[in-house]
Amino acid sequence: MEMNQYLSMFIDESTEHLQSLNENMLQLENSPEDLGIVQIIFRSAHTLKGMSATMGFEDLASLTHQMENVLDLVRNGQLKMNSHIFDTLFKSLDALESMVQDITQGGEGKADVSHIVAQLRAIESGDFEDSAASSNSGNHNASPEGVQLDQYQFSVLDQSIAAGNTVFYIEVTVREDCVLKGARAYMVFDCLERNGEVVKSNPSVQDLEQEKFDRSFSVYFISQVGQEQLQQSISQISEIEQVHIVSVDHETLNHLNRQQEQKAELASAKREAAATSVKASESAPARTAGTAAATRTIRVDIERLDVLMNLFSELLIDRVRLEQLASEIKRTDLTETVEHMTRVSGDLQNIVLKLRMVPVDTVFNRFPRMVRDLAKSLDKKVDLVITGADTELDRTVIEEIGDPLVHLLRNSIDHGVEAISGRLAAGKPETGTIQLRAFHSGNHVFIEIEDDGQGINRDKVLQTALKNGVIGADEAKSMTDEQVYNLLFASGFSTADKVSDISGRGVGLDVVKSKIASLGGNVSIESTPGQGSKFSVQLPLTLSIISAMLVGLGSEKYAIPLSSIVETMVIDHKQIRTVHGNQMIDYRQSIIPVISLAQVFDCPDSAVDSEEESEVIVIRKGDRLAAFMVDEFIGQSEIVIKTMGKYLTNIYGISGATILGDGQVALIIDPNALVK
Repeated sequence: MEMNQYLSMFIDESTEHLQSLNENMLQLENSPEDLGIVQIIFRSAHTLKGMSATMGFEDLASLTHQMENVLDLVRNGQLKMNSHIFDTLFKSLDALESMVQDITQGGEGKADVSHIVAQLRAIESGDFEDSAASSNSGNHNASPEGVQLDQYQFSVLDQSIAAGNTVFYIEVTVREDCVLKGARAYMVFDCLERNGEVVKSNPSVQDLEQEKFDRSFSVYFISQVGQEQLQQSISQISEIEQVHIVSVDHETLNHLNRQQEQKAELASAKREAAATSVKASESAPARTAGTAAATRTIRVDIERLDVLMNLFSELLIDRVRLEQLASEIKRTDLTETVEHMTRVSGDLQNIVLKLRMVPVDTVFNRFPRMVRDLAKSLDKKVDLVITGADTELDRTVIEEIGDPLVHLLRNSIDHGVEAISGRLAAGKPETGTIQLRAFHSGNHVFIEIEDDGQGINRDKVLQTALKNGVIGADEAKSMTDEQVYNLLFASGFSTADKVSDISGRGVGLDVVKSKIASLGGNVSIESTPGQGSKFSVQLPLTLSIISAMLVGLGSEKYAIPLSSIVETMVIDHKQIRTVHGNQMIDYRQSIIPVISLAQVFDCPDSAVDSEEESEVIVIRKGDRLAAFMVDEFIGQSEIVIKTMGKYLTNIYGISGATILGDGQVALIIDPNALVK
């Protein structure tokens, strides 16, 4: 059977099953006795196993088969969920996601899952302890499969190999008549530590010292001596029966001990999948009749939507041209036809834009698992409360917003929410809460991340900014709280007392701000010491078609996004004051700066500076306002955003261009770049 035609379907359905598995595992962690959730998880794992086996992805099938065995025990009441089982199943899901990602990128979905499979088998056989750090007393499997390496240990070994060091996997067996097994193990470790570094042992060092092992133990070892010398040194220790040493390279590390049993499992999985397929084909006619009406969605390639959008963009440009021609010719029948075309194309525009709209849930759904893992690694308790996950954003924005939100959430968990002891001391519940909200407001979508943690220490931020030369001492004295908090977005700024893998490397928030700004959005901070902080991200609904105000600057035309405009008005030049070299005007009981767009964009035939009165557009950027002086208001229009091309990049104050109805090109002004 030719599988390539089914690959796209396999990737889509696998991704959906993995997302379902993650979500239901998180629910089960909160309600470990709920066998209904276990049943749902089991069915997803079973389906994923059958699909993987049918497609020939052996590693995926074998891992899901082993997960299925554990879940089967749980749903039948033979095994109770605990923290070790949850951690192992989550590791399994991570491995499955990596394999599916590899398949998506054209790979074969292969990965070293032997250590995870070993943990699942140990759980299935009851041969594990809840601590997961130690192995049980009694019989231990002395093969590499029995050694459970965590991600850090794998990384250490991998980097050691990359640095040119020698890594060995060593199995040591003491004689059956050995009296002091713990003493012999100590002597072996003493020998190893004089010749290198032990990264991992199985059983643990503590269990070895207490003689909680049968006759064998094993280690991963970074060596400073050769294999022969190492073999000789260990063999000379009395009452050692056998020493088996294997050199570990990258390939061995990534494909350790995964052969006979997994092949048997795969064969079993394939047989089961084949039987399932036969049953499905037999019952298909009866089931089709009952479910045909429920199939209301189809998958559409993203590139096709992009082509549709580009074609509609050209149609919109021609529509505006037709409207202009009809107004000049002034024929009733032509005007009526163009008006009808305008209404129809307006409806078509709404449909095309809605096709591109995607719920933010596609981004939010990966955050509960991430928050759970981060909180656990920091020994904190954190609840993530998501609201407004059905709020829709343009697909282009959705693709780009994920990483900035990850940075903000990690920052809230690491810097915002206190440790359990700190929360209890402050009279708070030991479990912190992070609110993740999304909602529409006008032509924008707002995403807020709010925590009930310790808030931002204003003095600490100022001291760090002064120390790093971000601001001067005089400037620091007059800064508002908002201005101080915004210093967190400065490049390389960090207030972390120590560097961690989660934050505190001086990167993150500056990247967040620049990424959001590149999407035409804005990010702001509110904080109350001792009560928490809120990061608010403002994003445009779409990046392709926008409503804009067309303005004239001499013979040139420019477009200003309507979403940034507060109001338009006319001012007398006598109202303009000069404050510290900057032009300002009174506006609704406040003073705001005045910017001459003719000067900014060097329009030589503009008369805006020589007239007694000027048309003005008041612009909002966050909480800041500014007034743009122009020669004339042309009117409001729906415009299609076109990029400037690869030769005209990073032009100050310009975010793109559009083609007007008369064929002229108008530059689109980026108000965020002009309002400081």
